[in-house]
Amino acid sequence: VQLVESGGGMVQPGGSLRLSCAASGFTFSRYDMSWVRQAPGKGPEWVSSINTRGGSTYYADSAKGRFTISRDNGKNTLYLQMNSLKPEDTALYYCARGPKPVVLTQREYWGQGTQVTVSS
Repeated sequence: VQLVESGGGMVQPGGSLRLSCAASGFTFSRYDMSWVRQAPGKGPEWVSSINTRGGSTYYADSAKGRFTISRDNGKNTLYLQMNSLKPEDTALYYCARGPKPVVLTQREYWGQGTQVTVSS
């Protein structure tokens, strides 16, 4: 299993970023996928999940209305569109294989992470 995130960076409050995750080493279309984040000094936090076909999406309350998860099974790629970013969104964002109930306990199926920093 290989998951490679990209698209992080530094942005001002209110700005937007689009994270991407390139998946390989497994049949991407057969797995629910998730995004998890970890802020400095805090434990990992589940952000969002999407089912295999992309028809069902789930969000943490902190992400609802601002973030959109999507996937392209033809490209083996997972996305997270983040709008109206806040300083509290600053964290290392991980792409993870699996749905919400298990993803936080299976760190072996996470990528290496991409840093998102929201600051003026």
